[in-house]
Amino acid sequence: QVQLVESGGGLVQPGGSLRLSCAASGTIFSINFMGWYRQAPGKERELVASIIRDGSTSYLDSVKGRFTISKENAAYTVHLQMNSLKPEDTAVYYCKMELTTDWRRPRADYWGQGTQVTVSS
Repeated sequence: QVQLVESGGGLVQPGGSLRLSCAASGTIFSINFMGWYRQAPGKERELVASIIRDGSTSYLDSVKGRFTISKENAAYTVHLQMNSLKPEDTAVYYCKMELTTDWRRPRADYWGQGTQVTVSS
């Protein structure tokens, strides 16, 4: 059974920074995709940043230059460094990993429980 546990959310003033982390535990054979999504009240969940196995990254246009995604392969952990935060970044942030638990099994998506990020003065 794979579990994803997130940490690092909270309340921060505009212009401030937060670092989110998401650690996977359980039996993991390989991780193909790690991503951070967010969902604000009344809005669709959107992909904020992602990183794939070879280290290539992708970002939502509105966070480019402010957010940085990184991973620790040995620790099955993905981070999201968020700088110059704006009120419109307020949302629940979720991590997702696409992984396999065994070489014989297909890939599957696993989600974290979500962590609240609030940007307000």
